[in-house]
Amino acid sequence: MDKKKVAVPLVCHGHSRPVVDLFYSPVTPDGFFLISASKDSSPMLRNGETGDWIGTFEGHKGAVWSCCLDTNALRAASASADFTAKLWDALTGDELHSFDHKHIVRACAFSEDTHLLLTGGMEKILRIFDLNRPDAPPREVDSSPGSIRTVAWLHSDQTILSSCTDIGGVRLWDIRSGKVVQTLETKSPVTSAEVSVDGRYITTADGSAVKFWDANHFGLVKSYNMPCNVESASLEPKLGNKFVAGGEDMWIHIFDFNTGEQIGCNKGHHGPVHCVRFSPGGESYASGSEDGTIRIWQTGPANLEENDSVAGNGPAGKVTTSADDVGHKLEGFHMSKEGKSCENEKATDD
Repeated sequence: MDKKKVAVPLVCHGHSRPVVDLFYSPVTPDGFFLISASKDSSPMLRNGETGDWIGTFEGHKGAVWSCCLDTNALRAASASADFTAKLWDALTGDELHSFDHKHIVRACAFSEDTHLLLTGGMEKILRIFDLNRPDAPPREVDSSPGSIRTVAWLHSDQTILSSCTDIGGVRLWDIRSGKVVQTLETKSPVTSAEVSVDGRYITTADGSAVKFWDANHFGLVKSYNMPCNVESASLEPKLGNKFVAGGEDMWIHIFDFNTGEQIGCNKGHHGPVHCVRFSPGGESYASGSEDGTIRIWQTGPANLEENDSVAGNGPAGKVTTSADDVGHKLEGFHMSKEGKSCENEKATDD
């Protein structure tokens, strides 16, 4: 086998402080989009394919810990240390509503039907806001055993998943009763929990382990020990045959899902990796780091002959996308800051 090529990511600048959360939208008629949360208090929206900056959501007064887009990428939500979660118009950048909390909000998630927003944080309370009646008091589920770190919906919005900052395990709550129906036991606190696109698996990162759980029967499917403490893991969405993990060693590790064997390792960040997420088609994945950058990595030299949309500078080159492809996203978005472009990082020797 010939010498491995150094992976050259697209490097997305713009955040001035650590990037702590990333979220890809599903594919929409206008392509797919990537939103990032940072301690600099300003979530950013990007073209998910090219990494090009579209706009910045301005209004938070504290670190933003979590961010998400709804199914159609028409609205965004963010959770912040300023004791609020905010709802945004993803077309214009306007703040649509601010939901007050009594402490730091660490996590937020849109329901699949996009009508509800789930939040959690230091108050140990899961709140469900009705976005059709944003001024109405939220429904509260308040028996979380610790500060909430992550939240997600599953089972067509019938179940809520949450993990805590200071204790292990993932709790699954029945939306009707508001009770925990199952706990997925882990030794360390779960810092990342992702429900696979097909609804089959829950991928968790806790300490130096990545685990895959059956999302319907809740059994442990696979558990792999990592080379270091990892903060985030993401399963490839199309084939489900590989996953990526990132953490304190600043590297992005790629593993075979079936065997746990490491099949790749990408270096480039200058600080711990806080979040990794696959794009909806699995052709690339993004990583967010303490160094304030987002890096978008191509999954591999996959079918270059068959894929004419990849630019001539190889699989890590910028994908050619015309400005029209994100036309209505750009139109009217309040760009009060200079554009934050994405560029190919020059390959350097490690």
